[in-house]
Amino acid sequence: MRLGSSSRFRGWALLTAAAICIALPGIIATQVGSARAGATLEQRKLPMRFSWVGCQPNCRGWVSAVGIVTADSPKDFDDFARGRQLGGATIVLDSSGGSVNDSIALGRRWRNLGLLTTVGTSVNADSAQGRATIDPAAYCESMCVYLLLSGKTRYVPDRAHVRVHQIWMGDRADDAKAASYTAQDMMIVERDIGRLAKYTFDMGGAGDLLSLSLNVPPWEDLHELSREELRLTNLTTTDAVAEVFPPRFDAPNTPVAGLVTKPVQDRFVGSAADVATDSQAAKSTKTAEALAPTGSVAKTAPAK
Repeated sequence: MRLGSSSRFRGWALLTAAAICIALPGIIATQVGSARAGATLEQRKLPMRFSWVGCQPNCRGWVSAVGIVTADSPKDFDDFARGRQLGGATIVLDSSGGSVNDSIALGRRWRNLGLLTTVGTSVNADSAQGRATIDPAAYCESMCVYLLLSGKTRYVPDRAHVRVHQIWMGDRADDAKAASYTAQDMMIVERDIGRLAKYTFDMGGAGDLLSLSLNVPPWEDLHELSREELRLTNLTTTDAVAEVFPPRFDAPNTPVAGLVTKPVQDRFVGSAADVATDSQAAKSTKTAEALAPTGSVAKTAPAK
């Protein structure tokens, strides 16, 4: 099952941001923060973008991954990673989800590189000094949750929102109860649930993650995981920020901008007072796309 993997689903995804992933509203100050929140919400509806955020000299930096996973995302990441020594780097996620099968492929790439994962929005908190920080008041929804699971070490800030729901036929999630379904549709959904289950266990996740996700139909709001559920599902492996942002002196590539070094505990914006309230909080998105097997079997529309 893939979110945004076919051209038909991609068009739908760009319009509705359908996916299972993490989305992050980045906010810095009340007025400016509101505008940024709107811009961040729009970025979460676009195909996933990868960028390097440097913080020389004592911080290795991190990879910002913003947007929904599409059929192009695994290749886009490969292109981004080419020429960079990303082994053991940290991925900061800001996503509403995306293609199930492409998220699985991307997550396996990340695990093979030994990447670390967290949730947040990368911001330039002090443009005069070029100081980079991460706003933790972010959202990781739908398939983004499974990208988070791919991290060798996984940290979720207290103010981050991690939300799950079922996968569904993508072209019928908006009115799932009224839609019709064929045996072929059910085969596709069950096939992709099996793929997702195998991936979950391969990544060290617990069956509780699948149970919590598959209990939320597309006509209900996404379920936000509590701190206890984050531990129960093995989505978090540490409560220490320093374990996903260890001090490094061998930055894998030249940073995008010269950024002033900050203590590791200060890389996340510290408190609610440091950021504005997101007036455009992301709505719960529908889920995934299921594609029919290739060959003699006719193609079936995407699933959410």
